[in-house]
Amino acid sequence: MDTNQDLPAIDSHRELQIWITQNLKMLPLPERAHGNFFEECCYVILHVPQSPKATQGGSSDLHYWIGKEASAETHGATVTFVQRLQEDLGDQMVLHRESQGHESDCFHSYFHPGVIYRKGGRASALKHTETNAYNVQRLFHIRGRKHVSATEVALSWNSFNKGDVFLLDLGKVMIQWNGPQTSVSEKSRALALTRSLRDRGPGGRAQVGVVDDENEATDLIRIMEAVLGCRSGSLRASVPNNSVSQRQKANVRLYHVSEKGMDLIVQELATRPLTQDLLQDEGCYLLDQGGFKIYMWQGRKSSPQDKKAGFSRAVGFIQAKGYPNHTNVEVVNDGAESTAFQQLFQTWSKELDGKKPRGKNKLMQAKLDIGKLHTQPELAAQLRMVDDGSGKVEGHKTTIEDTKALNHNAEELDIAYQGALVQAHVTMGREPPHFLAIFQGQLVVFQGSAGNGGKRLPISTTRLFHMQGADSHNTQTMEVPARASSLASSDIFFLITKDSGYLWFGKGCNGDQREMARKVVTVFTGHNMETVLEGQEPPHFWEALGGRAPYPSNKRLPEELSSIQARLFECSSPSGCLVLTEMVFFSQEDLDKYDIMLLDTCQEVFLWLGEGAGERKKEAVAWGHEYLRTHPAERSLDTPIILVKQGHEPATFTGWFVTWDPYKWTNNQTYEEVVERRPRPASAISEITAEVHNFQLTQWPTDNKGGPSTLLASRDSQDSPENDPELGLGVDGKNPSKSPSSHCSSSVVNGSLPRERLVHQAVEDLPQGVDPACKEFYLSDSDFQDIFGKSKEEFYSMAKWKQLQEKKKLGLF
Repeated sequence: MDTNQDLPAIDSHRELQIWITQNLKMLPLPERAHGNFFEECCYVILHVPQSPKATQGGSSDLHYWIGKEASAETHGATVTFVQRLQEDLGDQMVLHRESQGHESDCFHSYFHPGVIYRKGGRASALKHTETNAYNVQRLFHIRGRKHVSATEVALSWNSFNKGDVFLLDLGKVMIQWNGPQTSVSEKSRALALTRSLRDRGPGGRAQVGVVDDENEATDLIRIMEAVLGCRSGSLRASVPNNSVSQRQKANVRLYHVSEKGMDLIVQELATRPLTQDLLQDEGCYLLDQGGFKIYMWQGRKSSPQDKKAGFSRAVGFIQAKGYPNHTNVEVVNDGAESTAFQQLFQTWSKELDGKKPRGKNKLMQAKLDIGKLHTQPELAAQLRMVDDGSGKVEGHKTTIEDTKALNHNAEELDIAYQGALVQAHVTMGREPPHFLAIFQGQLVVFQGSAGNGGKRLPISTTRLFHMQGADSHNTQTMEVPARASSLASSDIFFLITKDSGYLWFGKGCNGDQREMARKVVTVFTGHNMETVLEGQEPPHFWEALGGRAPYPSNKRLPEELSSIQARLFECSSPSGCLVLTEMVFFSQEDLDKYDIMLLDTCQEVFLWLGEGAGERKKEAVAWGHEYLRTHPAERSLDTPIILVKQGHEPATFTGWFVTWDPYKWTNNQTYEEVVERRPRPASAISEITAEVHNFQLTQWPTDNKGGPSTLLASRDSQDSPENDPELGLGVDGKNPSKSPSSHCSSSVVNGSLPRERLVHQAVEDLPQGVDPACKEFYLSDSDFQDIFGKSKEEFYSMAKWKQLQEKKKLGLF
């Protein structure tokens, strides 16, 4: 790369900027070309978050993308550019290496509804002039559940398989062929990408046809076979999905990386679970996430040489381990870590040294204004409160013997409320604020079982209850062992004996706690409660607890709310193991009616159930538990799991999104409705046919090797193309024949003709069936290259007037 080349000006107000390597220089791509990647090229992508919620981390993302056919020279030039750009941007940036077909979730999140992989190199990528729409013939292989990609493949039936979607682009007409084993969600997302490709095309006027059932789309199949040749034999089986399961991602190992003389020392430090204090700010560390992704963390006090070598060290580690060359690499700087990196550790604090006083959450200290929870969902999300918890409590006297009975009761209630309920799976000791608010702070958890039809057993022995909280939405009281060591100076306790009761105030409790305790004490009816201050206890108090004993006297710091941002994932289980696909920088648009989505807010896990998710909804809770069980940070299995149904989202869920439209799904069409109402492509086919003198699409010899289609004139036919029997199209665009096997017609000409039979020949001297307006079609590839000095593909990418000019000059007009 030319090291004297000036670095490009970075526009901090543009969310996405992309450059491509050309002649060892980096050239910017216009926005209309974003999302198109040519496999012989390398690209650099800079993402600067503009959303207030997305910028909480304060870091940008710099990616460099490697096409699978990119040369070593192109690759090297890109790396040099990235290094210079990295130095210019500073430490508040995360560096990613991306390989074609194996990109990170972060990379895919920039491109909606998907990315497009194109054949070719720099010349193709930088050419943005519109080509002649009639000569476009491309086949795309569309894959992906949430992160969708379309890869340009050979024009052949051999490119197809039963489990994916394929798009035949003929310029004016685009035909989406859905494999018989594709799901509705895959078809729907592929259709969104197909429409995007259409809109990016010349004029955006192409009509889209969809093949779901070949027997019901014979008109479209006939055209496909005219271009691809007659299909012989059965289609290939589905290509296995190589998605990495959560179990594999749970295997994390941390290494310390340093140099000793000329040697590089890589020393393993720890495995799951990892703690943040393992990272020292003067060192560099490598984190291996199951061979799926390699992170290189660079301390703020590490040397410039170490920081510059960080990326190459990660690549060397990949080679030494024998991992695939496409393994993702992410280089993170101290203080600018990605959320994905932070959540690989049990806890993460931006004030690791703990010198700053933590204090209580100001939002919790303020008096709760219920009205604001409905108008400010982000406040409801942070407080984990959808309302004040008032209303009727049902089932509080019911004896629940096991979780199956509990789930059954929940399902019955859900049916009674017509599916509008939000179900929260809550474990004792991990109750969210809204759950506590339902009981107005008077939730008391007793040890043992209820018995007696749900009635509380009479107190016959000494029992001690620990109250924590200061208001109605964060207070709970739990029974603890009745001994002095259970006490804590920072809290309030209730001591109940057969004959008396005590309300014990620790020295560290405040006025709000005392006021709340006087409300809770009413739960213990039938006992005369005596108020006791720490240090002034009567002898009977200690006797009831079995005597004095040491207990915590220091004031307990309130729990700090996690600084990690929420994360949104799509859930699937293609081979029986949970697979998650992350939507980085997520929005409501990422929620699709066929999805089951998992929103992790650190303190709770939400499972969003799209109305079209079908039977998979039954697996949602199990997926939530598997997510917690296989989390690299060994998350608590008691974390609340909350089920949310599409159209009934509470503010505690919607508040995590930048914006939320409650009417988004009011008139939402199903995939079937979208396909049914699509414009029929027959008019476009007729238009193309008429434009090229009533041509007839005819395949090359049916060897299934693909190749460009031949356009032949029907010289003796002046009929309307809609009624052309050779095309098999009626006036409504449908094929009168019913069997797909009868689509292939015998053409008058197949293959190529000698140049002397085409060049400088009058119309009447041409072989039977040759279209005089398209003589060049019948040349062999070698003759075409020799005469025109370019390939057929290059020729048909030229403007129509240029094609005519060359054909006149060469005697082929």
